[in-house]
Amino acid sequence: MNLASALVSSARTHPDRAALRLEDAVVSYRTLDQGSAHMAGLLHHRGVKPGDRVAIMLPNVPEFAVAYFGVLRAGGIVVPMNPLLKSREVAYYLGDSGARLLFAWHAFADEARAGARQAEAEVVVVSPGTFDSLLTTAPSVEDLADRHEDDTAVILYTSGTTGQPKGAELTHANLTRNRDIVASELLQLTADDVIFGGLPLFHAFGQTCTLNAAVASGACLTLLPRFDAGKALGILGEHGVTVFAGVPTVFGRLVREPDQDASPVSRLRLSLTGGAVMPVQVLHDFQAAFDCVVLEGYGLSETSPVASFNTLQAGPKPGSVGTPIRGVEMRVVAGDREVPLGESGEVAIRGHNVMKRYWQRPEETAAAIRDGWLYTGDIGRVDQDGYFWIIGRTKDVIIRGGYNVYPREVEDVLYEHPEVADAAVIGLPSSDLGEEIGAAVVLKPGARTTAEELREYVKHQVAAYKYPRKVWITDTLPKGPTGKILKRQIVPPPELDRR
Repeated sequence: MNLASALVSSARTHPDRAALRLEDAVVSYRTLDQGSAHMAGLLHHRGVKPGDRVAIMLPNVPEFAVAYFGVLRAGGIVVPMNPLLKSREVAYYLGDSGARLLFAWHAFADEARAGARQAEAEVVVVSPGTFDSLLTTAPSVEDLADRHEDDTAVILYTSGTTGQPKGAELTHANLTRNRDIVASELLQLTADDVIFGGLPLFHAFGQTCTLNAAVASGACLTLLPRFDAGKALGILGEHGVTVFAGVPTVFGRLVREPDQDASPVSRLRLSLTGGAVMPVQVLHDFQAAFDCVVLEGYGLSETSPVASFNTLQAGPKPGSVGTPIRGVEMRVVAGDREVPLGESGEVAIRGHNVMKRYWQRPEETAAAIRDGWLYTGDIGRVDQDGYFWIIGRTKDVIIRGGYNVYPREVEDVLYEHPEVADAAVIGLPSSDLGEEIGAAVVLKPGARTTAEELREYVKHQVAAYKYPRKVWITDTLPKGPTGKILKRQIVPPPELDRR
């Protein structure tokens, strides 16, 4: 079994059909398949063997798909990385995964090179044109590496509550089965569909529900490297998008876009969302504005990612995350005991979508997966019809615009500043992003740094979506009897709301 086999099949069935589109540039399935074959040849030439990890630090451009399927074709393990990562983060991902080779987009090459130097890895800088030239010099590997269904295909890093991201090992079977259910059952995709490709492809949601689902069905994925509501609306109309996928934040932005009628959206038949709870009013507003049903789902990187979904067949319930997909079980528990219907508890998941393990973290794997059940850390309930509702979380995590940000990781950077004595990172309400990141900081005696300087300090150490936009300096932080900072008692100063 090889996750890349769907590309070979679609290239044979629909060789001249558009696989990818970026603005006016179109990549056919034949071209994508040939590119991935040359990519596999390039990897063989550089000594990559089946099971070796290869990192990809690319935005939503056709080169991502070429590299992704090329690594899989060669039998390697893809390590997708956010292009916005800073050098310290790049070094960690490469060092932890053991990836010795990184393909990085030219616009982010400086951070990629600096991080790779620390991890003693090699960087291949990717840019339009030069990447094609590089691939044409490599032999073409037509055959797919023979991989067992339980072999790891992708390592997706998910930020850890202990401050260090951990890699979820997703197998060829995990991703293939999740992709097939999404494509054929949940979205009912055909080769005539055009899917909006604004979700980051380095993320599980974008990989499974847009890239892999599109390739499996012979559909076209139209790419947007950086989300902009005006550009997104133009793509929906001009490219004839039929399926829109996004996190709740982008739905709100599209509804509020003043040029909503500039490019009439006529072919849109279905939208799907996940990554955070969708406000019911935003859902209704989007459906009214675009005459298109919105279906909510739920999942994690550890579940490939889809675990539950609202379906057209069963009838969606706005505000819920639907029912478990085929072959997956979900329950709500207190400890190891299932709670009665309607009561809240931790959501646990079991099925073909649950990851193999956390990369090189046996203790954290054992804590997360018990008796085959993945304990998610999310708080939910299930109603009498079997629909699940996510109402909170046990994890210390901030969800900013659909991205998970773990406070510990940001706090560690703040504590590295020589003038910081104490720091606490918390989520602040945001009408646009759901949550914004705030940081309360206590300085050491005699320190002279300012909130603005601290914000800039962190900004240059972590990816752009992680740094605290709102920083304030305080004399003390509330603490419990053991000295633990009590984040729920932290109240930001009123003047922050006026910035």
